[in-house]
Amino acid sequence: MRTSTTTESEPEQSSPQAERPVNRSKILEERRRFKRMDVSLSGRFMVEDTKEYPCEVFNMSPGGMAVRAPFCPRVGERVLSYIEQLGGLDGTVARTFDGGFAVEFKISARKRERIANVLTWYGSGDHKVEDRVHERAAPRIATQKLILPTGTVCDCHVIDVSLSGASIASRVRPDLDTLVVLGRLRGRVVRHHDQGFAIEFVEVQDPDNLARTFG
Repeated sequence: MRTSTTTESEPEQSSPQAERPVNRSKILEERRRFKRMDVSLSGRFMVEDTKEYPCEVFNMSPGGMAVRAPFCPRVGERVLSYIEQLGGLDGTVARTFDGGFAVEFKISARKRERIANVLTWYGSGDHKVEDRVHERAAPRIATQKLILPTGTVCDCHVIDVSLSGASIASRVRPDLDTLVVLGRLRGRVVRHHDQGFAIEFVEVQDPDNLARTFG
């Protein structure tokens, strides 16, 4: 009696696409850049009805943030916020939860890098108010015009300045979180000191733009 023989099937050939190696270093880099960190940053936000509300950021990454607030916008609603140390941030509500909401940022790569720098500084554990994310220097053109929200213009002396803010000697001391204009740059008052006050610029400045104002 004839017996049949069986042969093992040939292994399937992998497609070129399946053999393509995964760039794990790129994936890890993306995860690092968007790693979330617990923080405690105060700020304010404005929604589409133009009303402004206070908030506290308790978790953040270069891609978004989670905030506690007395008012919760709708999912998908645009949110414009001003957060201490970071300035203005644009985004949309990704989800809501009891007592707050999460925002997905709609910002430039440069702004994301700024957030990553602040989070790195914050994660170091050395984040006193006096510390600086950017190095400060005494400007060559120290005498500047200061414009207050009322439209009042007064002279002031800039003690030092960086890409993210300035320390100002002045007889006037606007309230904390007041929006002022120093020279041609907008900023918010973040603290008072013996000679005047300090501001954080609404946007991190380009070195060339800073040089045009302060020399």
